[in-house]
This record gives sequence, C-alpha cells and structure tokens, in this order.
Amino acid sequence: MTVTIYDVAREANVSMATVSRVVNGNPNVKPTTRKKVLATIEQLGYRPNAVARGLASKKTTTIGAIIPDISNIFFSELARGIEDIATMYKYNIILSSSDQNKDKELELINTMLEKQVDGILFMGGNITEDHVHQFQTSSVPVVLASTYDSTDTIPSVNIDYELAAYEATKSLIEKTNKQPALVGSESDTSVNILKTNGYLRALKEADIEPKEDYIYKSSYAYSTGIEAMEHFLKLEERPASVFVMYDEIALGVIHGAQDNGLQVPEDIEVFGFDNIRLASMVRPKLTTVVQPTYDIGAVGMRLLTKYMNDEEVDEKNVVLPHRMEFRDSTK
Repeated sequence: MTVTIYDVAREANVSMATVSRVVNGNPNVKPTTRKKVLATIEQLGYRPNAVARGLASKKTTTIGAIIPDISNIFFSELARGIEDIATMYKYNIILSSSDQNKDKELELINTMLEKQVDGILFMGGNITEDHVHQFQTSSVPVVLASTYDSTDTIPSVNIDYELAAYEATKSLIEKTNKQPALVGSESDTSVNILKTNGYLRALKEADIEPKEDYIYKSSYAYSTGIEAMEHFLKLEERPASVFVMYDEIALGVIHGAQDNGLQVPEDIEVFGFDNIRLASMVRPKLTTVVQPTYDIGAVGMRLLTKYMNDEEVDEKNVVLPHRMEFRDSTK
C-alpha cells in the first residue's frame, strides 16, 4: 500500500503539518523533530505526492514538452537544451511525441493541462487557428521552440529560416551559375514554407527560372535523399548541386550519389540544414546551415520560466543567429 503523510505523522508522533513543513524545507522545525521525521520517512519509504502538493501550492514544478519525434536527432538535441535549463530552475519534464499530427498535438496539449503542468513548450508542424485558440485559452504559459507562428501571437524561439535558406542557395548558385535542386519534406509546415521561399528568392534574384523536376519533396526521412538522387539521375540534365532542407535527408542525398558512382562534391555539391552531430561524421563532411539547436531549447525553456514566474519579458519572439558551416560536401 502507498505510504501517506498520515502514516509518517503517526509513526513519528507528530502532526501532519510538521511532516509537511519538513518535506517542504520549512526552517520552523526543531532540529530533533526534523531528524526524527526524516528518519521515519526513510524507514517507511514515503514519497510526497507531487499532484497533491501542486494542488495546495497551485504549482507542480512540471513542464510539458511536446515534440514531433524524440527519435529524430534534431529534436533530441533540442530536448537536451530544454532539460538542462529545466533542471537548473528545478522543473521536471513530461516529454511526448506528436508525430506532427494535428489531432494528436491538440490532444497532448489537453493531456498536459490535465496533468497540472506549470507551462508548455511546444515544437510541432503547422500552427493552425485551433492551435492558437488552445494556446491563448490555456491556463498556463505556452512557448514555441523551432516552430513558427505566422500570427506572432504565441511567444517563440526560432532562427530566420527564410534568410538561412536564401543564403545557402545563393552560395550554391554563385559557384555553379545553375539552379541547385531542392530536396525536403512535403509537409506543409510554416518552417518548410519559409525555407522554400528562401530558395525561390535566391533563384529569382539570379534570374533563374525554376525547373519543377529539380524540386523533390517527400517524407522527413533519410530515405527521401536516396529517392531524390534516383529521381535526379533519370533527368536529361542532372543538377550540379542540391540544397537540402534537413541534414538527415542530406545524408541520404550524399549516399544516393555515392551509390550511383558520383563523387561529392566533384560531381555534385550538397548543402544541408540544421548541423546535427552526424553532419560532421559523414564522409565527406556535410556543409550545412548551423541552427543553434541546443540554444533554441535552452532559450525557449528560459523564456517559459519568465512567463511562469511573472518576470519581465523584453522580447516575446526571439530570433537566434544562424551561420554557414562550409565543410567538404561543397567546393
């Protein structure tokens, strides 16, 4: 049977209020009494009920973090940034994967609120009117991380995705004077749209008419890169370079090229996006947009603590700097 605060009070021959003061670190307890209560807690194996304490204090020191896929390297690095700052501020994390499914995302938000979390960090796909309504009517603060809200109504931490994609594409055009191919996820998220817009802006600026055959979008997976190279090699004229919206897919592009006897970057250049750990492990090492993944999670968590503790917030929508890491997959 579960040991309760009543059991501890009875065994230690003190009041339940005294046990509560000891558990919560209240200094107004005699040292001898504190020692006796702590010894009884140890003897009985008592564990305070976080939910009950939360109902009393109206805080559970628990954060709900909703991410698309914990197995994805990008989001696992982002989650680490969240966890480190949460630990610093003595918050626990409830982590859930949503698979970028709208219905599941909305359901998880409700589940987190039912669990009496003090705040929610949300990383997802498209922020719809339903999402915004749910966030605005939430009883606790909500912050978006690596998730773009076109309405700018929900606090968020991101980079300038459109600018980063534009700069990456432009650098490829300057080397080849040709249209780079675009490979990415077909998911119509705001971030994917911004990356595509940046790519198209670079083409327009260079007076390059986009070839539809040079744009390949499928699932967010390594296999998409393999499939993309198979598609490009069937064209009458294959692209000289490829801008890939995510590093994991870019690794598939590199391996797809190599499997078909092409040399990277001699025969085809590859430019990724995210700078996940594997980007520097693959051979040739991947040139990529460096998105400060860990920092996005850490800054998102810190922004959430400010809202939860009614601290002053100078900037509601934080845009962190990005940079280009030129490695061996481009000339």
